[in-house]
Amino acid sequence: MTEFAAELAFEMDPFQVRGCEALEEGHGVLVCAPTGAGKTVVGEFAVHLALAEGRKCFYTTPIKALSNQKFADLTARYGAKSVGLLTGDTSINGSAPVVVMTTEVLRNMLYAESPALEGLGYVVMDEVHYLADRFRGAVWEEVILHLPEWVNLVSLSATVSNAEEFGEWLVAVRGDTTVVVDEHRPVPLWQHMLVGSRMMDLFAGDDGGGELKINPTLVRRTEEVGRVHAPWHNPKAKGGRAAGARGPRFKPPSRTEVVERLGAADLLPAIVFVFSRAGCEAAVAQLARSGLRLNSEDEVAEVRRIVESKTRDLPDADLTVLGYWEWREALERGFAGHHAGMLPAFKETVEELFVRGLVKAVFATETLALGINMPARTVVLERLVKYNGEAHVELTPGEYTQLTGRAGRRGIDVEGHAVVVWQPGVDPKSVAGLASTRTYPLRSSFRPGYNMAVNLVDRLGARQAREILEQSFAQFQADRSVVGLSRKVDRNRDALAGYTESMTCHLGDFTEYASLRRQISDREKALSRQTGAVRRAEAAHSLEQLRKGDVISVPTGRRSGLAIVIDPGLDASGEPRPLVVTEDRWAGRLSVADFPGPVSALGRVRLPRQVDIRSPKSRRDLAATLRASGIEAPTRVRRRGSGAADDADLAALRRALRAHPCHGCQDREAHARWAERYQRLLSETEQVERKVAATTHSLARAFDRIRGLLADRGYLAPGEGELAGEQVVTEHGRRLARLYSESDLLAAECLRNGVWEGLPAPELAAVVSCLVYEARRDGPVEARLPGGAVADAVAETARLWAELESDERHHRLDRTRQPDPGFAWTVLRWARGESLEKVITAAESAGLELSAGDFVRWCRQVIDLLDQIGTVVGRGDPVGKAADEAVRAIRRGVVALAAT
Repeated sequence: MTEFAAELAFEMDPFQVRGCEALEEGHGVLVCAPTGAGKTVVGEFAVHLALAEGRKCFYTTPIKALSNQKFADLTARYGAKSVGLLTGDTSINGSAPVVVMTTEVLRNMLYAESPALEGLGYVVMDEVHYLADRFRGAVWEEVILHLPEWVNLVSLSATVSNAEEFGEWLVAVRGDTTVVVDEHRPVPLWQHMLVGSRMMDLFAGDDGGGELKINPTLVRRTEEVGRVHAPWHNPKAKGGRAAGARGPRFKPPSRTEVVERLGAADLLPAIVFVFSRAGCEAAVAQLARSGLRLNSEDEVAEVRRIVESKTRDLPDADLTVLGYWEWREALERGFAGHHAGMLPAFKETVEELFVRGLVKAVFATETLALGINMPARTVVLERLVKYNGEAHVELTPGEYTQLTGRAGRRGIDVEGHAVVVWQPGVDPKSVAGLASTRTYPLRSSFRPGYNMAVNLVDRLGARQAREILEQSFAQFQADRSVVGLSRKVDRNRDALAGYTESMTCHLGDFTEYASLRRQISDREKALSRQTGAVRRAEAAHSLEQLRKGDVISVPTGRRSGLAIVIDPGLDASGEPRPLVVTEDRWAGRLSVADFPGPVSALGRVRLPRQVDIRSPKSRRDLAATLRASGIEAPTRVRRRGSGAADDADLAALRRALRAHPCHGCQDREAHARWAERYQRLLSETEQVERKVAATTHSLARAFDRIRGLLADRGYLAPGEGELAGEQVVTEHGRRLARLYSESDLLAAECLRNGVWEGLPAPELAAVVSCLVYEARRDGPVEARLPGGAVADAVAETARLWAELESDERHHRLDRTRQPDPGFAWTVLRWARGESLEKVITAAESAGLELSAGDFVRWCRQVIDLLDQIGTVVGRGDPVGKAADEAVRAIRRGVVALAAT
């Protein structure tokens, strides 16, 4: 370690020393530290040890951008011959002793038992807290569980409150693991709120007990401004003002004003988190219109040089549609956007310029916080609410810490700054809660899937596979949660014994007597429900008999009295909903709920040929006609009973109750109260016991249900000979084992049923895109599909999905996502060789929200699945050959550039 430390440009922190020492002594290590604290030093020491010992080290990251960044760092340090890179679409020097890769690549290597695993001594899992991600998190646990036992694992995580629990699990599944937790930020972080044009501290020291005090001046200021200004603005409200608005609408500082304010306070460079792509683009456009310039002449020249070197391979014909000129102009002036919809080359350029200090303000979505090394002096949060793909939700303390953790550059800044832009409705106390909370636990998202199941059965057999699943962090946490529930069951059982004693009766078995009382109550309720159902059926039938012009009586409710039937219509579900006008001129539809029993016409009146119930005059005339008819509402009819008096079963139960010895007990009602408490607690206890049973071995049971479906569909079969009594993977199952996709089983079914046979390369790409593409908007645009073979193949894919979904429902499994053909036309045009401008314009004309970055990302995902299909069926197979041609047709222009 002395040799390694000597190469560093700074003195190692105590937590870094502890982590490196543990590694040198042969232990696995879990390091939890704040963003920017330098935990990657421990990972880099694992690289150093591997090279010194003549062994291999795999350095895994959750996203390609982070892999590229780490590859560049390690190459600069150890040379190009010693370092390789493997991502979904890039392979550089894969046999090197140090290989940087995305976590999925390592998972696939483990399942394929790749020869590259020979000599592997260390695996670094950067951003291991990503295992909580509900879409991809399971991959991290698969790697941890399947790595050979001789491999030392280095897990690097953001600060989580249950690091010890995670460490205990690593000890259980990986052996000796040292847990190193450090909550100290190397650069202190100051918290502020921007109220109008005033920047104010969030905290004002502590209260003497270690608790931070909220700045009272800030609280008074926000209350004063909140009283004066309207909290929100509704342009549709009368006068353009919200109902109850107390003053002029509050106008927060513009983004230009925010950046200028930060610049004046020497708080640039800054990252402004906006939480929407459109917001990022709008912010850059706003600064561009303002004429703001943050760079000097020399800096502009340097920006231009770097931009040209990074984008020289972009086709000239595509520059306009990519928004290249506006993007470059903003960069030269010192500001930029950063979000997932940007072209990868654009994002990487922004990252490099920001790190070099040539971009002073970046407007970003939260994807920037995922491990990319882009520290700033200041982080600004425009809002504390974000869209998570399903709904607008408030930031959690963990998310707030992850975002603001970018503030403060080690070795450059003395302190970092986090700024929340205040708006009416934002309470400083809530912000203080986010900033000071330290309870954000790591929760596993692991669950078995089809590909995982066939790989586990193939490698380990079903019995051993179940044991592996029982070792997952998800089951580890589930079992721990059961401990508390089991204790609750034990406490409840003790209480039930006490209740039993309290309801003991000297005359007989009070439990039996209480059961009779309960049976009588249940029977009375059942009879009441049954009678109610009969009444509703009779009322519905009578409403169906009504005719236009009938006069009826509404017996109860706000509309009680006489009414004329205007239209005896049915609703969409076939229920009668007559449209009526009442004698007090109300018009609307009635339902069965308005009638406790059958309704009959009291008489009829003549109606005009056309009745406009929206007209007040028309309703007035009808009410007058009704009053002039002489028809009177009947006197209120008493409801029929529930039928309890005639029920033989109920009568027998009541006789048994009266004949029971406990019926004559003087303390009968006191005993009964204890019996009721006993019954309530017993029901609660049985519910908790069911929850315990459902939680225990839950993953193994889900695995068994998946195996059941796969066996039904011929992907698993009973073993023979030595494997009798076991399940084995069939030929179709081996195909499934090599398909790593969210819709893996559906892809396997398409291959098995020949859905893709005979499709030319562009058409194959179009159909395959349905399995990877997912529209961003809530209400997807009705996708236009190419006709002929593509439409037929998409329809057949949808049919197979419907069958699969039915089977999944039968086996109580998570449903495979429905195929989405929204990208089919776009990728078909591109694979046929059309220009980027034509492809993007056509997509937008069809109502598809598609940025250049989205287009590249979806193309890369289609390429990935096509590559897998070609590997699975073989390049000599017609489908494999078409998949190969489709990959080459798609991988051109901006798509090819993104893969380098």
